[in-house]
Amino acid sequence: MTQTRWIFRSAAAPADVARLEQELKLPAALCRLLVVRGLSDPEAAKRWLRPRLDQLHEPGALVTMTNAVARLGRALDARETILVHGDYDVDGMCATTLLVSVLRALGGTAVPFIPHRLTDGYDLGEAGVRAAQAAGAGLVVTCDCGTSAHRAIDALRASGIDVIVSDHHLPGGPLPECVAVLNPKRPDAVTGDRDLVAVGVAFHLARALVAARGADERHALRHLDLVALATVADVGALRGENRALVREGLRVLAATTRPGLRALIRSSGLDGKAMTAGRVGFTLAPRLNAAGRLGSAMRGVELLLAADDDTANRIARELEELNRTRQAMDRDTLDAARDQVAHRGLDDAWGFVLAGEGWHPGVVGIVASRIVEEFGRPAVLVAMDGETGKGSGRSISAFDLHAGLGECRDLLLRYGGHRVAAGVTIERKQVAAFRDRFNAVAKQQLTPDDLVPELRADLELPLGEVTDDLERLLRHGEPWGVANPTPVFVARGVTVAERPRVMKGEHLRLRLSEGTAALDAIGWRLAERGAALREGDRVDVAFQIERDTWGGRDALQLKLADLRAAG
Repeated sequence: MTQTRWIFRSAAAPADVARLEQELKLPAALCRLLVVRGLSDPEAAKRWLRPRLDQLHEPGALVTMTNAVARLGRALDARETILVHGDYDVDGMCATTLLVSVLRALGGTAVPFIPHRLTDGYDLGEAGVRAAQAAGAGLVVTCDCGTSAHRAIDALRASGIDVIVSDHHLPGGPLPECVAVLNPKRPDAVTGDRDLVAVGVAFHLARALVAARGADERHALRHLDLVALATVADVGALRGENRALVREGLRVLAATTRPGLRALIRSSGLDGKAMTAGRVGFTLAPRLNAAGRLGSAMRGVELLLAADDDTANRIARELEELNRTRQAMDRDTLDAARDQVAHRGLDDAWGFVLAGEGWHPGVVGIVASRIVEEFGRPAVLVAMDGETGKGSGRSISAFDLHAGLGECRDLLLRYGGHRVAAGVTIERKQVAAFRDRFNAVAKQQLTPDDLVPELRADLELPLGEVTDDLERLLRHGEPWGVANPTPVFVARGVTVAERPRVMKGEHLRLRLSEGTAALDAIGWRLAERGAALREGDRVDVAFQIERDTWGGRDALQLKLADLRAAG
């Protein structure tokens, strides 16, 4: 097994740590963490520890917001039908639900629409044009799409339908001609927060519209549960506005009165449990995403818009079953992909193209992520169907996946995406050539060091400093996630105090001690790495601090990220 490379952040300057200790009255370990995270200024540290909604920009920071609000106001006054067109992931579903709900609360006629992933394709396209025309809409508002949908927008305008785009994807060229393009990544955006996901853009639009109509701001604020759910699900960077939105949104989500979310929380086994970004991302979001991956994302919108418990419970049960099916597909596809990797071997493997019959296009992206995680190489998984296949790719930090696919463009029918994730469509006859070309491109651009798994640690922390007080204070750093990862600490030369135990053949449980301090530790999928450990061995461990509440327990625990013999 390849040993993971541990990479530490820059060391904390003692003077900066001392300043935070003096001004914030916090433990040294937390102050060191703040400094290595770039929060040496006391005021910046306070904002990070206590993110609030008053830290948000005004909605007008989004370019063309005035145009969007004015056009929506005219639509409300004239009782026009407004089609709200979303994308088929959680971000698109939640943004669509948010705008439909706010427009209806303001007396408007709002119709939700999301294209079908397999039959209609991605983005605002022909299906959306037909839906708007069929609904008799005078205005279309997009959610999580539309920035590059020139052809569809032109078709809508030609039929007398205005368009407002609300999106967060990077423009690939000129912006479309329409009423407004609300996108924090548009090239002329000089204020606002570029990290917003689509639901954040929709929330700002709702805020601006509610204010312009003189309505109670709670018409917008009550939807922060959707904002938190979608921002986490879409792996939005949890800094700046997103951090404040998710922090407050998790509170709203925990007490949500929305029948659909209550049903989803119950069906996923989270009822009565603390609502964290981790539980949202790994438990709630996949169930909602299953609708868009295996069925129709409109079913997810119907759940979120459900007005009564009976309807919500029925749809939540459907999504639970879809998610179980998706999980089974994940496992089967992952096993088949692993077999292909094992057959090929790793000696001359720099990038994988793995293709299979019967793989579902809605799950290959998830499995590609697992392959990258396990083998440390960029991977494209292709679901074959007849003479063509649809695939999803994921990458490692050292390899630009979109650029790599560009080197193979003559072998592909279509491709698109960005540096770490992309999609492809390919003819069956080109798969073998694509496999060889993609590997050659990866080999040319990568070095052996690039293929060594990396673990990024914040700082060294003796076990004696792992206290209940520190764990409690670390909760102020939540929500943890992209751009604000859960802190990883390292303790060196600690002793294995008791004989390690292997659970379910792959997980490791052990007790570690250092001086008078002793703590239990759990290593998920680390049984192989700890197979040779014996009581009394000394090890270096990388870990996160958590509470073990299983079976009524309530004790500090180390969640191991990696371990090795003490060096």
